[in-house]
Amino acid sequence: MKDYFGYQGKTVVVTGASSGMGKAAAAMLVDLGAKVYALSRSKPDVPGIYEFISTDLSDRAAIDKAFAAIPDHIDCFFGIAGASGLHNTFIETVTIDLLSNKYITEEYLCDRMTKGGAIAYMTSNGGYGWELEGNKNHYVELLDIKGWDEFLAALEATPLSKASGNLGYAYSKLALNYLVAKYQEVFAPRGIRVNAVLPGSTDTGLIDDFAVMTGGRDNLLKYTGYAQRLAVPEEMGAPIVFLNSDMASYISGVHLMVDYGNMVGVTAGLKENPNGAFTFDMIVQHMLSRMDK
Repeated sequence: MKDYFGYQGKTVVVTGASSGMGKAAAAMLVDLGAKVYALSRSKPDVPGIYEFISTDLSDRAAIDKAFAAIPDHIDCFFGIAGASGLHNTFIETVTIDLLSNKYITEEYLCDRMTKGGAIAYMTSNGGYGWELEGNKNHYVELLDIKGWDEFLAALEATPLSKASGNLGYAYSKLALNYLVAKYQEVFAPRGIRVNAVLPGSTDTGLIDDFAVMTGGRDNLLKYTGYAQRLAVPEEMGAPIVFLNSDMASYISGVHLMVDYGNMVGVTAGLKENPNGAFTFDMIVQHMLSRMDK
């Protein structure tokens, strides 16, 4: 059978490959013949991984060490690792969920990818509304800053740095969705595609964290669309593997909402936003007003 997905022999990098969506994607990529470089804290239980590199994505030196062990030419990058924010500060969460992807993309992928390459990030339907001006105002200028230390210094200088970790999760997903659009100008003319998958609620190792953050596991069903069940990791791994494959060779700049029809009703004005009436900007403004008192 023809290799329609085109992964045979390709060098691919997967972050968060030891569990959940990252593990599901890594297993599929192995089956499709890719050389999978798995970047995560613990070793993935995935037979056939080409190389596991223990990596703390909150540490720039660890990222630099990991990419020193990866071939100069990278065909595909899967930015899947993430933190919920429940057990981390705002800065820690943004570092893992946003800055690590931004740094890897700008520091390494720009130089190591050529025509036919593909980048895909696992963001969230919590990043819905990334294009709204009020939301964008909180991250657009920061995203223009180059360098790890420079970005962190600018972020720490904002009032947001005192926010909770779960607000850092929302901030990161909004900003990463914006970067998908911003990176088109950088990568698309070179024949390198950049996309994102925006998952609905999925039964991964972080599910208990999200249950706490949303007021209970039953509330998570609000984010599952008409399926009325949690997705399994493979149902998110498969779409991101597709987006970086040759089957999607003319797809770039897409925010693929994988939530079984949940948010499309909100977009069409047919249903209420499960996140409530408040935008990220409104939540931030409320937080700032409380800090001023």
